Amino acid sequence: MNEPLNPYAASTATLAEPAAYLVDGEVVPAGKGLRLANFLIDYIMQFVVSFVFGAIIVLVGGQDGVDFINQTPGFLIGLPLFLIYYILCEATTSRTLGKLVTGTKVVNEQGGKPTFGQILGRTFSRLIPFEAFSFLGETSRGWHDRFPHTFVVKSR
Repeated sequence: MNEPLNPYAASTATLAEPAAYLVDGEVVPAGKGLRLANFLIDYIMQFVVSFVFGAIIVLVGGQDGVDFINQTPGFLIGLPLFLIYYILCEATTSRTLGKLVTGTKVVNEQGGKPTFGQILGRTFSRLIPFEAFSFLGETSRGWHDRFPHTFVVKSR
């Protein structure tokens, strides 16, 4: 009748269909139009995050907060916010707001979830001067994808 559950028995689960962005086992990257949309949405989002951060500093610190913002060089505030935005979003969900809106995500070369090291590599590669121009070649894979061996793919 009912046999007891054996925790050591082989799984009877069936494998899911391969992801739509895998063709013959190869990852198919998202196109340049989607990548540009990701960039623009994330760029706007960085302004929003910076504005909210500044508003919180002013609301909590009052005049001292205003003085802090006025006396601190912009990159000392903007750079950490930039790093936190990309690392936090991509490490936890493989997506930023731009990727969420456009239906894309970051994957490794096998089509799986990228490692935290790959996410760090992607994020810090974005700081290379003129990195945005690396998309002007034939492929839609910029330096921040090539160096850490990741792809941005259409996920829906």
